[in-house]
Amino acid sequence: MTSEHAAESIGHDHAADIDRQVKIYITVFVALLALTLVTVAVSYLHLPTPAAIGVALLVATIKGTLVACYFMHLISEKRLIYAVLGLTAIMFTALLVLPAFTHSNGYWIHP
Repeated sequence: MTSEHAAESIGHDHAADIDRQVKIYITVFVALLALTLVTVAVSYLHLPTPAAIGVALLVATIKGTLVACYFMHLISEKRLIYAVLGLTAIMFTALLVLPAFTHSNGYWIHP
């Protein structure tokens, strides 16, 4: 194989890789658009407030995961990034749950 053929092959592989990436980005965009429509549709169902919040958080979590994985390129990262991301999620959850526990047992009320 000559160097010209090798250069053409590398260029063709690079173009195919770019086409594949663009298809992935378009697919993620369509998924985000569909999930946005789901969020709007659920708002018209007049669900009870806890159910509506639960569905909205579920859809937002899925959308956030798609954005983080594909647009922020976290899907191809190493294990250390996942460990830091997991620790962040655990701390975020703890900060959300802690006030619920202190509020329910009356710890914040001083006699």
